[in-house]
Amino acid sequence: MGSLSPWHWAILAVVIILLFGAKKLPDAARSLGKSMRIFKSEMREMQTESKSDAPSIETPAAAPQPVQSQRVDPSASEQGHTEARPA
Repeated sequence: MGSLSPWHWAILAVVIILLFGAKKLPDAARSLGKSMRIFKSEMREMQTESKSDAPSIETPAAAPQPVQSQRVDPSASEQGHTEARPA
């Protein structure tokens, strides 16, 4: 029940041909193949760049610096409120 029978595939092919036309299907397949080639070449290029840019195992990584919070307590600022208000 989960897989498609040959009749389902045939009906699907006929519907696709009717929707897109026989002339547009080869162009669509060509553009899909070209896109896949470009995608694969870009992936290969990214992998070679990441391998060449990766730091060697021998160099130690810099230790992370702790971050200090600069949170202001709103209740403390209200108690010592000394701003002049306009009259």
